[in-house]
Amino acid sequence: MVDPIADFLTRIRNAQMAGQDRVSIPFSTKKEAIAQVMLKNKFLAGVSTDDTGKFKELVVELPEKVLTLKRVSKSGQRIYRGNQDIRKVLNGLGIAVVSTSQGVMTGYEAKSKGIGGEILCEIS
Repeated sequence: MVDPIADFLTRIRNAQMAGQDRVSIPFSTKKEAIAQVMLKNKFLAGVSTDDTGKFKELVVELPEKVLTLKRVSKSGQRIYRGNQDIRKVLNGLGIAVVSTSQGVMTGYEAKSKGIGGEILCEIS
């Protein structure tokens, strides 16, 4: 798998289109951090880990509303922005998920802390 974060977003998108209420995704700490940011901003209904199988999995409970998930920084072209260059998503109705030196957070949090980073994805 070349881009695990794009795979994470695609699995959520496909599960929503199939009408499922939860989806299991291979675990990684970066995916868990992104899911926690999405949960904190009420874009997901729940996040948990399942380590009963051979490999650890991230179980994501999907909301009723349909999410728009867009991968911004790709493995072939990383997109980095300073705190003053992080823009609003959908006039403030969405969030940008930013990977900073202080962890994964929303664009609003990064701007208020005065730090920039890699723009991972946009969620609305």
